[in-house]
Amino acid sequence: MTPSEQTTSGHSPQHTAAYAVMVLTPLFFSSNIVFGRATVSEVAPFTLAFLRWGFCAVILSPFVLSARTKVAKLMSREPFLIIALGVLGMGVSGAGPYYGLQYTTATNGTLLYTTSPIMIILFERVFFGRMIRWREMIGVGIAFAGVAVILFNGNLERLMSGSLNIGDLVIIIAALSWAGYSILFKDSRLSGLPIMTLFGLVCVIGAVVLLPLALFELLSGAKMPVTVTAWQGIAGIVVFSSLLAFSGFQYGLRTLGPSLTGIFLYLLPAYGVLLAVVLLDEQIETYHIIGIFLVLFGVVLATFPKRKKLSA
Repeated sequence: MTPSEQTTSGHSPQHTAAYAVMVLTPLFFSSNIVFGRATVSEVAPFTLAFLRWGFCAVILSPFVLSARTKVAKLMSREPFLIIALGVLGMGVSGAGPYYGLQYTTATNGTLLYTTSPIMIILFERVFFGRMIRWREMIGVGIAFAGVAVILFNGNLERLMSGSLNIGDLVIIIAALSWAGYSILFKDSRLSGLPIMTLFGLVCVIGAVVLLPLALFELLSGAKMPVTVTAWQGIAGIVVFSSLLAFSGFQYGLRTLGPSLTGIFLYLLPAYGVLLAVVLLDEQIETYHIIGIFLVLFGVVLATFPKRKKLSA
């Protein structure tokens, strides 16, 4: 078998390694909600987010410094775009889940955050005029039905009364913010920077954005990381949920392409719920099962790559 045939069939050593990495990457992403749920009881949410992105910024600083000329040019040319990335990706969607997890479960948080791909489709339609196919429209409707089941705990009376958990709402807002961040991160104006350099730069901006809020929590007497378990949780979020998750995702994009890489992210809710049950002793209710089925089915239906016709 020639190297080109190996690449096409996906059986080259590089592709085999990429598949292995992409099986683990959704697990790393999912760990953020679980680590966050376990740690937010000991660390105030904005402080936790600040420490997460602050440590990531320090670790990735060599990438930023090595391309400092390009970074300076981009910052002078597109300051609002870079700031928007920091606010949306590291501020709202970085701290939002930690704030929400004070009031809701990791299971709910995982399932609700899984709707980000649906939000991306809607944002692209509203802001960029992207046409939505029938399959996508049906998938969006099914996914939002699953969200409603989760939000209202499968309780029709709660649905009619409009009673919502504030934690669930905050995580929905965080998912919306992540969708906005994901769209902006693909902007062609950012293509001049290597991926890890851009990620490091956005981490710096995110840490700066979160610093005033973290200082406010400190001065107001909010919970600070003073125990070994708190710092273990922070380390897990930095290493697994941030650096390994993002690096693995970028490796998958480069090696397998965006369509195939995106398919692996359908493992997110399964991993997240499993971690919540095993590590946090959370209970899976009937409405969770119904909700996860509807959300996952809707997301897959709306975002699964269209099969290309094979030429004769």
